[in-house]
Amino acid sequence: MKRLEEWRDGRPRPSQQRLQRKAAERRSPWTGEDARLSTGFSQGFLRWLKFNAVGGVGVAVQLAALAFFRSSLRLDYLVATALAVETAVLHNFLWHERFTWADRPAHRFAHSLARLAKFNTSNGLVSLAGNLLIMRVLVGEFHMNYVSANLIAVATCSIVNFLVSDRFVFEN
Repeated sequence: MKRLEEWRDGRPRPSQQRLQRKAAERRSPWTGEDARLSTGFSQGFLRWLKFNAVGGVGVAVQLAALAFFRSSLRLDYLVATALAVETAVLHNFLWHERFTWADRPAHRFAHSLARLAKFNTSNGLVSLAGNLLIMRVLVGEFHMNYVSANLIAVATCSIVNFLVSDRFVFEN
């Protein structure tokens, strides 16, 4: 007679503790539900929320960098904007790779560098071109405060950046 700890073919059965540990690993830290049961919509919505959380911190990084480059270094507002956007893009990439798209890890450092190049090219281009264009119009033409104009520019570019990141940069 076989022991209860073995399958019919003699392989050992997983212990109850191991099964519980595996179930806990599958549980979402946000909802507590088994991540395997998540629908595509709810997983996408959760990712979008994470993207916006990282982006929110990125906005603060961009505004702080903009204030530093503009007020402390006295750079032209467009040069300061470009440097602030790049600072935020690098910050956001690091957090998106480790948090927003943690379920799609880079398996090698070279893969991570390739992702950084894709992220910097795509999101960086959308953010930089969008921010510079919107800042030029709002500050240069309508004489809006540069901080308020920058917030409008960031919000405008965020939706495009999420779609590009999900479909191109951090693709499965």
